[in-house]
Amino acid sequence: MYLGVTMIVLGEAVVAGSKPLAIYWAVFFAAANVFVIAYEEPDLRRKFGASYDEYTRRVGRWIPSLNEHDGASG
Repeated sequence: MYLGVTMIVLGEAVVAGSKPLAIYWAVFFAAANVFVIAYEEPDLRRKFGASYDEYTRRVGRWIPSLNEHDGASG
């Protein structure tokens, strides 16, 4: 969700050529990053333990990997 919102706001800033909107995007993206790193990730680590650690090794925080994640074929 955070990535989607930040990409929409960034796109609007680029299309509109709006410097204030670009600044808003940077502040929002930084705040979302702080929230995810400081609160959400530790909470998920407490809830799911080793399986969450394994997940984080396979999946990027903001940029998804193009590799097959679970090793399943099909």
